[in-house]
Amino acid sequence: MEGRRGRHWDSGVRRWALPACVQGWCSGLQAGEIRGAAGGGGGRQESSSEKRTPLGGQRLCQMHQGSQLHPVFKAFLCGSISGTCSTLLFQPLDLLKTRLQTLQPSDHGSRRVGMLAVFLKVVRTESLLGLWKGMSPSIVRCVPGMGIYFGTFYSLKQYFLRGHPPTALESVILGVGSRSIAGVCMSPITVIKTRYESGRYGYESIYAALRSIYRSEGHRGLFSGLTATLLRDAPFSGIYLMFYNQTKGVVPHDQLDAALAPAVNFGCGVIAGILASLVTQPADVIKTHMQLSPAKFQWIGQAVTLIFRDYGLRGFFQGSVPRALRRTLMAAMAWTVYEEMMAKMGLKS
Repeated sequence: MEGRRGRHWDSGVRRWALPACVQGWCSGLQAGEIRGAAGGGGGRQESSSEKRTPLGGQRLCQMHQGSQLHPVFKAFLCGSISGTCSTLLFQPLDLLKTRLQTLQPSDHGSRRVGMLAVFLKVVRTESLLGLWKGMSPSIVRCVPGMGIYFGTFYSLKQYFLRGHPPTALESVILGVGSRSIAGVCMSPITVIKTRYESGRYGYESIYAALRSIYRSEGHRGLFSGLTATLLRDAPFSGIYLMFYNQTKGVVPHDQLDAALAPAVNFGCGVIAGILASLVTQPADVIKTHMQLSPAKFQWIGQAVTLIFRDYGLRGFFQGSVPRALRRTLMAAMAWTVYEEMMAKMGLKS
């Protein structure tokens, strides 16, 4: 009997998710409510302090305790998963944005080329899958990048706010700080992603791209456009988070059906994303040009002058439609998935 019980415990050790009845059994084991079978063969009766739990039970309880992840790591996982979903869906919009921003004046003369024309050209010349060019660096960038962003955001919020809702200014500071840390960490991958999407570079792999850039441009090439990237991403995250929290504050969540909460959060994210995208669009154009042609656009002031000379004021808003769509939908989905997953894990996002 005892042998069979041990084998039953051992077969269940390998399961990560413990059923409620098993969790209750673990609690009983730890409290001493389930006693081990007394040894046979004339041995003395064990005292209450010496009574044993089955070996498999001890192992299962230890595994259950070890599966309790740190909240910051949970936030990292939730952010990474939400980043994966949004990146897979909205990568084509990012590619169209990059192509629009890097059109040369001679390519279209005085005609204004729109997102639909670029979309049709990419599909015609590179097939439908060409819209997902640069997918590998996007995944490598967004999955850990979103994880770092949400993990840092959760840590800062818990440390400084002690659980109370952030004010508008605190939301901006949280967004700026979290995005700045993630942006610096993922800058080399951002450079590679932009070059993949432009269609001007033929790197064989991410590693080959890193090696090529480092050999030809040094470490500065891997961080080209970092200042412009931070000027784009940090204000976007701060402004987005401020509008997102303020919009959510208007909605009476205590009177809201739980089934509608994800849709409401998504709607709040869309509004916040549109406003934040419009404010930070010029910095995105500058960043793209600096990462594609670092020898020509060496610093922000020079980039502003050259873009204005070649494209006029309109040049700072090239690609604004696909970028606004992508950033808005991507951020809204990322925050919706993140908050739902955090709620399932019993954490307040």
